[in-house]
Amino acid sequence: METIAGFIEHIIYRNSENGYTVLNLINEDEEETTCVGVFQIISEGEFIEAQGSFGEHQMYGQQFQIEKYEIKAPEDEISIERYLASGAVKGIGAALAARIVRRFKADTFRIIENEPERLAEIKGISERKAREIAEQIEDKKELRQAMIFLQKYGITTNLAVKIYSTYGNEIYQVLKENPYRMADEIPGIGFKIADEIASKVGIHTDSDFRIKSGILYTLLQASTEGHTYLPYEELERRASEILEIAKEHLGNQIMNLAMERRIVIKELDGQKNVYAVQYYYLELNIAKMLHDLNVKYKVEEEEIEKRLEEIEEKSTIELDDMQRTAVKESVKNGLLIITGGPGTGKTTTINAMIKFFESEELDIFLAAPTGRAAKRMTEATGHEAKTIHRLLELSGGLAESGNRVSFEKNEENPLEADAIIIDEMSMVDIHLIHALLKAITIGTRVILVGDINQLPSVGPGSILKNLIQSQQFSVVMLKKIFRQASQSDIVVNAHKINDGQEVILDNKSKDFFFLKRNDANVIISILITLIQKKLPPYVNAKPYDIQVLTPMRKGLLGVERLNSILQEYLNPPSKSKKEKEIQGSKFREGDKVMQIKNNYQIEWEISNSYGLVLERGTGVFNGDMGVIKEINLYAELITVEYDEGRRVDYSFKQLDELELAYAITIHKSQGSEYPAVIIPLLNGPQMLMNRNLLYTAVTRAKSCVTLVGNDETFFKMISNTSEQTRYSGLKECILELKNS
Repeated sequence: METIAGFIEHIIYRNSENGYTVLNLINEDEEETTCVGVFQIISEGEFIEAQGSFGEHQMYGQQFQIEKYEIKAPEDEISIERYLASGAVKGIGAALAARIVRRFKADTFRIIENEPERLAEIKGISERKAREIAEQIEDKKELRQAMIFLQKYGITTNLAVKIYSTYGNEIYQVLKENPYRMADEIPGIGFKIADEIASKVGIHTDSDFRIKSGILYTLLQASTEGHTYLPYEELERRASEILEIAKEHLGNQIMNLAMERRIVIKELDGQKNVYAVQYYYLELNIAKMLHDLNVKYKVEEEEIEKRLEEIEEKSTIELDDMQRTAVKESVKNGLLIITGGPGTGKTTTINAMIKFFESEELDIFLAAPTGRAAKRMTEATGHEAKTIHRLLELSGGLAESGNRVSFEKNEENPLEADAIIIDEMSMVDIHLIHALLKAITIGTRVILVGDINQLPSVGPGSILKNLIQSQQFSVVMLKKIFRQASQSDIVVNAHKINDGQEVILDNKSKDFFFLKRNDANVIISILITLIQKKLPPYVNAKPYDIQVLTPMRKGLLGVERLNSILQEYLNPPSKSKKEKEIQGSKFREGDKVMQIKNNYQIEWEISNSYGLVLERGTGVFNGDMGVIKEINLYAELITVEYDEGRRVDYSFKQLDELELAYAITIHKSQGSEYPAVIIPLLNGPQMLMNRNLLYTAVTRAKSCVTLVGNDETFFKMISNTSEQTRYSGLKECILELKNS
């Protein structure tokens, strides 16, 4: 690693969001160097000492890539004058800087820090201005000292600024006494980072602070698996593994956390369950809001029947008995749940409800958890459906907790609707349902539609299942497969899979195929042929629209290996396509990519063909799929275009939020529908390779499903009804509320 030092003469480019900067550095011999790096706080005129390496940029020539840097106080008269004239100190320009240095020479900084009133000796500087200059120098001095101190412990500049802005000069005490406070109080610093800092500071592994922080971290990790709580013994086992200490050391600190009201211990059927406090109150609040919305309306049966007959006469809608029941229940109840598999008439039922509510001149909102699901809902109903985030008007800022999104629509500014219909409810997690319910006033009819046999939400909770299991709300289960749907083997076989019945794999179907192969490389070769040649004309779609769904991330047929291979065949390298490799992943212009975590702050734009911006907004969500339109190697940006023409710029530092999406896991496909789906199947862990997963994969296809692999694995998945346990207490909260 090389070291260079000098003044920042000019900042060529700066990304204010992530701190990526291109700048010109002038050394003492007046030689200029172009430098690139990440700087959270930097100004023209600053004197820095930087470590890094020289490299050749293919477009911009030689550059120095800065890995680490320190901002240093200028030491000679020329340096001091340059620093003061740079704009780093507000109110001092070039002429005034020259006068100050001419008067005080190399003693300038000592005068400013220790005798600031002497600055008033210079024409153009009042006593008040002298004090302001001294304060600015002093403020920056403290920040720089703190950053230097934090960098000793391996803390990045970005995190150092966050830590300093949170604690100020209290930072030294926090690190000495309890660095685990940072995990609770600063977004972006979790237990792992705090634990690393603590070990460098010298905090013992059996510290009470460490054990309590580790217990909370264990509960947080459990929430990423879908749990809202953990049984006491499970929490002990997991926490002891994470903290690498014996379980006996945990009991006192679990009780201390409960006394501090940071966790809640609740007993159910003789078992103690432990909640992080936020999840306990989320479930309680959700249960209460559902209870309050679940009002009964007195509407004459004859009136509803008459209106339904009129709707059926005027439109092409024909309802069977259960669909009619569903519409009637939506009129009589404040809260209704409709569940059913593919081809059972959920869309027809929704359309009949819409027409009924419209005939009553009621305002109706339609929504779904993802952009693709909302788009499908719009196409199926002819009425605009929004994502739930968009319906609630995502604000783009974090909520007061610092780690959850906030919405413009809430209890103080509710949705102005008479009826709200939410589709794909199996995907909705505890956070999203809570935000939605907060924005709905009592008296609004709420209809929740979904397939209880789909995989549960990626986020914590099991909302749809818990609501149905509680038996406290009106539920209509649609089971009849309609004639048109019964002509599709996708629909018929999906129901057979769900019912555990035998599926015939004779390839006489027009839309359900099984190609028996037992070699992973042969299977991949077939996938490529299907995507490039066979399926696009068969389903009248582009190769981009054909989706490979696989059960696993790792392995010979896992997402990671499949994507690296499929990329080379479906979007091969070319001189006309720029690409960027980062942490082993290669991104190329034209690549199909997926957002893999919710980002509520990232901005998007929709522009017309002339480049004029038509709409702006914030938020890209886990599972959103798009195409890389441009890679700007100089600005270090990748531009991705999502549905509806939404374009998002990602800095190279944000690429951990994206991954290739030629193949995706079945879990990530929830709520989406593709013209054709290809499912490679060989083997995998029993807990994962189950009926629930296979059913979800098959029901993602609109026109064609092709399975490629081992038929024994296919039949074993149909027989395997085991599902991963999901600890969720919403059902119990609902029942407790009923009995209280």
